[in-house]
Amino acid sequence: MSFTRIQPAPPRLSRTELAVPGSKPHLFEKAARSAADGVFLDCEDAVSPEDKDQARLNIVAALNDIDWGDKTVMVRINGLDTHHMYRDVIDIVEACPRLDMILIPKVGVAADIYAVDVLVSQIEAAKQRTKRIGFEALIETALGMANVEAIAQSSKRLEAMSFGVADYAASTRARTTGIGGVHPDSAVLSHPDASGQRHTYWTDPWHAAQTRMLIACRAYGLRPIDGPYGDFSDPEGFLSAARRAAVLGFEGKWVIHPSQIEPGNAVYTPTEAEVLQARRIIDAMHQARQQGLGAVSLDGRLIDTVNILMAENLLAKAEAIAAR
Repeated sequence: MSFTRIQPAPPRLSRTELAVPGSKPHLFEKAARSAADGVFLDCEDAVSPEDKDQARLNIVAALNDIDWGDKTVMVRINGLDTHHMYRDVIDIVEACPRLDMILIPKVGVAADIYAVDVLVSQIEAAKQRTKRIGFEALIETALGMANVEAIAQSSKRLEAMSFGVADYAASTRARTTGIGGVHPDSAVLSHPDASGQRHTYWTDPWHAAQTRMLIACRAYGLRPIDGPYGDFSDPEGFLSAARRAAVLGFEGKWVIHPSQIEPGNAVYTPTEAEVLQARRIIDAMHQARQQGLGAVSLDGRLIDTVNILMAENLLAKAEAIAAR
């Protein structure tokens, strides 16, 4: 390990983050009662320009009047390039001590986070708040991805980053058929086999961007969250996208429809078999250390200290889920 130590962000369950437009208050109670780990009430893209002010009022009322239980409750503010952003921060943060986090969209440079941090810090000081609001940065532009490592180090409030695939596709001029899905032209062609046949294998066009953001998050102690899968009538496609992100090391995924919550939670919840195997690894390594060994064989495979770290991470998440 490096001599440099990074303090990780406060742990929160983030298997699913449910998006709810601030202009649709009839959905707020349902979101509060849902099985999603987190909810973000949206002031930005899901709200039309003429509804921005009313959506903000709706969100203030909801944060103060609805019982959100132990959910992480966020608000996605409007972008820093709009005149709506400062009112989102001031009106909502001043009036809503229940707010846990702010989701900052279209972050392009580290200074974007700094600007919001200044406003929030002054409000908390003026209101004498002891609870510190966290930030989640939405990386959804080429500029943001180019600066993702600097953004990851921009503020002590920053806890997580999420990958906004739709705006990212627009920013990079990607040819895409949907939000978060694959594309038939994103494929590789095999060499001819003995009979002259060639096979086509689809690839994930978002893999490189997801991996880059993930590495920045893990390097600097943040939670990486995958963005939405737009076709909520395609549960198999959603599951496939969620599983690909989970394999990479993402902690959770946005959900844009209640039907995506249960499968999303399932993908990012360790299975009973995984929990059992993690405990066996820890027990085996404990016995090995008692014998003065640094590694041991389990089920025909070599395990050592790194397996302990992976097992402990998995058990920590399983215990947090069980505690809910």
